[in-house]
Amino acid sequence: MILSTLSLSSRYAALHPLFPRAFDYIRNTDLLALAPGRYPIVGEQLFVIVENAAGRTRAEAKLECHRKYIDIQLILDGAEEMGWKPLAGCTQPVSDYSAEKDIRFFHDAPASWVAVPPGHFCIFFPEDAHAPLVANGNIRKAIFKVAAE
Repeated sequence: MILSTLSLSSRYAALHPLFPRAFDYIRNTDLLALAPGRYPIVGEQLFVIVENAAGRTRAEAKLECHRKYIDIQLILDGAEEMGWKPLAGCTQPVSDYSAEKDIRFFHDAPASWVAVPPGHFCIFFPEDAHAPLVANGNIRKAIFKVAAE
């Protein structure tokens, strides 16, 4: 997991061939003007989901993981807290992995919580279980889905 600010995004561009495209899209798009929904950038290899969602409590948040995609979760408005735990330490699955939705949930508690203010992002790799959308009030965010392979 990586937590950083957009002003430092160039440090992470070399971690994946599509990261530069994601960060260019962030710099060149008025994300606050986009309606909630899914927007293709590079077909199924890179796309963004814009969300406007109600926050939930830590107790309501479930850890989740993905196999096919890396998440770059960028907070646009509101302050979010995200839970994290290494996937290898998750032992209490809610259900089997859904290949169709590329997601699996866990009952495990996060090992740590990080505050993520607007203009900051978290990168979650397939080995990172994460519990997003913990907040008081609404969260507006952009979730960039980057094909892991």
